[in-house]
Amino acid sequence: MFRFMLMAASLASVAAGSCAFAASRGVQVVADEAHRRVDVTIDGKPFTAYIWPQTLKKPVLYPLITDEGIRVTRGYPLQPETGERTDHPHQVGLWFDYGNVNGFDFWNNSDAIKPENVGKMGTILQEKILSAKSGSDRGELSVTSRWMTGADEPVLDQVTRYVFAQRDRTRSIDVTITLKALERVVFNDDKEGLFGMRVSRWLESPDEKGGEFLDASGRPTQVAPASAGATGVYLTSDGATAASAWGTRGRWCVLTGHTGAHTASIAIIDSPRNPDYPTYWHARGYGLFAANPLGKSIFDPRQPPLNLTIEKGGEVTFRYRVLISSEELSQQVLDREADSFAHSGK
Repeated sequence: MFRFMLMAASLASVAAGSCAFAASRGVQVVADEAHRRVDVTIDGKPFTAYIWPQTLKKPVLYPLITDEGIRVTRGYPLQPETGERTDHPHQVGLWFDYGNVNGFDFWNNSDAIKPENVGKMGTILQEKILSAKSGSDRGELSVTSRWMTGADEPVLDQVTRYVFAQRDRTRSIDVTITLKALERVVFNDDKEGLFGMRVSRWLESPDEKGGEFLDASGRPTQVAPASAGATGVYLTSDGATAASAWGTRGRWCVLTGHTGAHTASIAIIDSPRNPDYPTYWHARGYGLFAANPLGKSIFDPRQPPLNLTIEKGGEVTFRYRVLISSEELSQQVLDREADSFAHSGK
């Protein structure tokens, strides 16, 4: 009987371990609202988390991690690392916001804003997790948030749907953002936007010269020259490379770099259903990597201002695909991904 009990206990332990292992397989999307986060893992390995800490002025995905466990987003200001840049504290993880919405700046807001400028800023508040679904080959997260001006007035309701997946050595995030205007809203033509991330220092450009960067309100930020070990190179679908990618248009842009024996590529793919497709690339050598279709005259002074306007009760939707790969992504692969994304969800 004793041996039978031991055997039964052993089998129960193995079964429990098997269940735990099975639960960690696939794409797991696990909400932890008490800690203001939703964690995403793939086959038990961290991928990213949707977070809304009180120290940030918007929800973000942070960090972003390759299948080899390499973090491709900057740690500062949430988890600073030795030698990291400490400029632009509002650039955290992967985000969606804009620099001039009805005259309020949602892009540059952070705890570093001077008290006299707080009223000019905007904040995006996480409101509700609509759903968090895990699956064998993909996971999904849907959330709502609200854009509040510095005058404490709501101007936009946002619904965001994320789809997380992995194919071979490439992880992906499909993002669909729908904005509903609570009053007449104008996205005034501005370079500070729209869908972007801040990358690790080894993904910065080795050619970054640094200097003073001004935001839309003329506030300066000093940026140092290239960091030691920087290896990142941009390439757009139209063939613009390195620093020449900034302010050009294309249906995709990829950033590739190396750290130790590891290679990583990050690509953002635009959708032909987005406003003013294809997007302009607000891609900087110091580590800002963003798609901004709304800064038309800012990036090309020959063009008239876009000034995207949503009337009260109206909606606009933006769609992006992000690829995070442990190998270099070729132009042919990215063209196929862009073709596939263009026809997805139709």
